[in-house]
Amino acid sequence: MLVTATLLLASCKKFEEINVNPVAANDEQVQVEYFINSSIIGAQMNPDVAERSFVLYWKPAGRQAADVDGGTISIGEHNDQWTGVYYDQVSNWLNAANTAIQIGNKQIEAGTAKQHTPNLIQVARIWRAYLMSEMSDNFGPIPVDAFNGVNPEFNDVKTVYYHLLAELTDATQKLDLSITNPGNLAKQDPAYGYNYAKWRKYANSLRMRLAIRLSEVDPAKAQSEFEAVMSTAGATNDFIINLDDAFQVQEKDGWSDLSGVMSRSWDTQPLSATLNNLFVGLGGIKTADLLGAEFQSYIKPANWLGQSYPDHFTTKTNDPAAGFWFNGLPEIIDPRAYALFSIPGDLSNPNYPAQNSGYDTITKRFLKNAKGDNVKEVDAKYTWNAKTDGAWGAKDPMNQLVNYGGTMPRINMQFRNSTQKRLFFGPWETYFLLAEASVRGWNTPVDGQTAYETAIRKSFEYNKVNLGAYLTSESYNRVGTSVAWNHTVEPTSRVMEYEDGFTGAKQTTTVAYPKNDLYKNGAVKNDHLTKIITQKFIAQTPWLPLETWNDHRRTGLPFFENPAIEIPIQTLPALTEANYKTSNVQFFPQRLKYPSSLKNTNAAGYGQALSDLGGKDEVLTPLWWAKK
Repeated sequence: MLVTATLLLASCKKFEEINVNPVAANDEQVQVEYFINSSIIGAQMNPDVAERSFVLYWKPAGRQAADVDGGTISIGEHNDQWTGVYYDQVSNWLNAANTAIQIGNKQIEAGTAKQHTPNLIQVARIWRAYLMSEMSDNFGPIPVDAFNGVNPEFNDVKTVYYHLLAELTDATQKLDLSITNPGNLAKQDPAYGYNYAKWRKYANSLRMRLAIRLSEVDPAKAQSEFEAVMSTAGATNDFIINLDDAFQVQEKDGWSDLSGVMSRSWDTQPLSATLNNLFVGLGGIKTADLLGAEFQSYIKPANWLGQSYPDHFTTKTNDPAAGFWFNGLPEIIDPRAYALFSIPGDLSNPNYPAQNSGYDTITKRFLKNAKGDNVKEVDAKYTWNAKTDGAWGAKDPMNQLVNYGGTMPRINMQFRNSTQKRLFFGPWETYFLLAEASVRGWNTPVDGQTAYETAIRKSFEYNKVNLGAYLTSESYNRVGTSVAWNHTVEPTSRVMEYEDGFTGAKQTTTVAYPKNDLYKNGAVKNDHLTKIITQKFIAQTPWLPLETWNDHRRTGLPFFENPAIEIPIQTLPALTEANYKTSNVQFFPQRLKYPSSLKNTNAAGYGQALSDLGGKDEVLTPLWWAKK
């Protein structure tokens, strides 16, 4: 009994020591960097969050992938469970960042802070600003002052953005670049290793991004905030201009927060029709010069439209390739297309995503009749197509080609195997922002053409693609945009050749470039801003689908084809058979609905959020900074 009592007392003492040890102890002992690290790592998204948010929401909403993996955001639908998972997780990431700031400030007040603690607070504020922008860009109104022990009060999007710009400005000014860190601190920062100069560059570039987000709704504020960055950072290029300064975090294989956001093998992630229309014809570089001998016989002339299958492919959309199957490879294509996406059947490609046995490698599929009988077998090997999202009605079960992994170009394996660094801000984006600001007449340290062309070079370098004569090309893509900065001639209709998919009979038709009513009433397809956003869209693929969605919501660029409407779409009531050739914001998703859990746990906050949103809690309600 004596021995037992002695051991019990010793155990109690150890138990008390554990209860006052590192993180669970008190404000003086807690390490601020642990909370920052937890927030950044968490935001890489474990597979549960990544698949539902990044793959099933952001990629199809931002038109970097067709919406065929079980999601339906492209037609205005949502899944409350998916949204709830993301809402909970982004709240946790913000909670960790807020805790880092609170603990750091308490340590300073108590006189127990380390020399580098004030800098850690600024880093946490910069990272928190990004997270708040991500959350707001998904839902709209969010709490500015959250995580203070009570249910937070929501703020409108204007208040959120003004707050974020002020936070970034103040945090940037307070970063002390002369501070020397202890040797073990760097490993607690998976992005920059607590290189404060790089954190300041990220903050400045992020300020540029958020400032230009307000360009359509609040142009004076957008300009003043953007030029404020230029006044302090422009002369020294104190923003992200090289890949070494990019905000990116190394992914790791397995199932954790660091697992690749695109790594789930069952997610097809095929090329979107939007991106395909931007790729084909752009840049003047020939497929024949990009691919080997085995592909040459599959290359089609530039005026080839494909095989017509009006009974099997949707025609009720403004996609310029509607109704056709492209039975080969385009003569001219942006060379980054083949670096990003696989050619069906190209099994010799080490980056070909053959992850699901025959589903990924079988290229022969059938077209069927209304009874379900096979009427033609089509081989998709060495072809290049993209499915238009939407309601295909009876044509959907009759067409096995467009809904199958092995028949469509899909995101390449290097982005799926958790070996890359997930990128949050690349150097090309800084230059595209500078180019847009210059076009808008704002003060910038570099002219629009130089910034635009530098951005494209940075994108080509990242994708390890030869630039060649790309920058001088006057070749139009399928939506009427060319690359060359000084080539702003608007495109005209062109005569295209095609064949009947069943009889092989050759025919011609005059094809007009699609009209984008969301930008300058559809009268302009090839001006400087269209070129900038087109190139920015391609460069942001595949890591930044939320930003391609943001740009389209903000500017109406680039051209997004309407969802197919072979049958009415209940979640897109404004889209009808009478208007599917026009563009309208009510044809595209504008935000995510708040999860039902918010209303159930914080009814007052939910009510405030809806009041600040200025509309119904629906997918089609535009945010404050977006087109209406």
